[in-house]
Amino acid sequence: MTQQHRSMGLLGAISIGIGGMVGGGIFAVLGEAVSLAHGATAVAFLFAGSVALLTSYAYAKLSVAYQNRGGTVVFIDYAFGHDLLSSSVNVMLWLSYLVTIALYASAFAAYGQTFFSGGYNPWLAHILISGVIICAAVINVVSVSFVSKSEFTMVLIKVLLLILIVVVSLPYVSMDKIAPTHWESPLTIVTAGMIIFVAYEGFELIANAAEDIKNPTSNLPKAFYISTVLVIALYVLISIVTVGVVPEAQLMQAKDYALAIAAKPALGDVGFTIVSVAALLSTFSAINATIYGNARLGYFLAKEGELPQLLGTEKRNIPSFDILVITLLSLLLANTIELTEIAIIGSAGFLLIFAIVNIAAYKLVDDIQGNKPLLILAVLASVSALITLLIYTYAHNPKAILVFVLFVFISIVFELFYGRLIRK
Repeated sequence: MTQQHRSMGLLGAISIGIGGMVGGGIFAVLGEAVSLAHGATAVAFLFAGSVALLTSYAYAKLSVAYQNRGGTVVFIDYAFGHDLLSSSVNVMLWLSYLVTIALYASAFAAYGQTFFSGGYNPWLAHILISGVIICAAVINVVSVSFVSKSEFTMVLIKVLLLILIVVVSLPYVSMDKIAPTHWESPLTIVTAGMIIFVAYEGFELIANAAEDIKNPTSNLPKAFYISTVLVIALYVLISIVTVGVVPEAQLMQAKDYALAIAAKPALGDVGFTIVSVAALLSTFSAINATIYGNARLGYFLAKEGELPQLLGTEKRNIPSFDILVITLLSLLLANTIELTEIAIIGSAGFLLIFAIVNIAAYKLVDDIQGNKPLLILAVLASVSALITLLIYTYAHNPKAILVFVLFVFISIVFELFYGRLIRK
């Protein structure tokens, strides 16, 4: 694409990366991190962020070399060819986005219930989960422009709100609560970081905008690194404020809406309400955007022959059938799997995909002019993180492992069956 057709500057690219990461993820997984790492929650976020930052190097190099809206899908195809491995990973990516929709919907329900008396109500949770997914799907079918035009505003509101919480709450932080005496074991801290890794996965969306970014050789790497570093810093500060301000017993009692609890010491009940409303807006916005992106990913994969042809149809430039399928599967996942398990499955899915992308970058190291030692480090970090998460989860939450393995199995078997018998 020639330079005159590129309309997005560096700030626009950075906002895509920040918006992809600071979606509904932080609202959903903060409590999970605290419940495992306790005083070392900030360390867990820092560790997860370091894996994301290493992987962003591979994405930056690949995005400059292969500027294509297909992003991750295209990188894997270039490295491994259009074969069973690449097709299975691409389907796994599509499935992983379904998990993030379920994660955001569960977080929406958790914060939504704070506006109702009587404590947790499972029926109300299912109503809120189902309602927000269906509402977002309808908007995607009826008004695509609303999704795209509202995203920048929502990103700005979310980031400013989180910064506000950090600024007003820092004076209330008790350093004793985040001291090493309140830390868990190194393995547990690392595992906590991997469970909440899904909160970082959105940086890869910059790759999908590579064709639209001005001066891509310079701006693409800057966008990846700046957005990832800023989000790491934001998450670490939020973790310090949450753990350092609120008594742990209170956090554990309300871990599904931990960020709202963290706002109370400095801002009182008004702060709790503001954060809860922002969480509803943020998670709803994230569901909207993920349905939008995943529907177009499904359309792209269908056109490539990796998903059924029905998913490769659209009306008024809207892949309506894709949206319907995504909605039904997201409803199933969100209403049958617990929040902790959803976070684990989502993090494991993206760690697997990012490990393969890092391997792809190493395989294409000469073409992308990459640094071999750095790419090897990225591969080792992502693979080790995935193995650590799977081993810990197998011992403590075997159901989540079963669902994750099932996702991988479905991806491989689907492509083996569909790709070898039906498509051909």
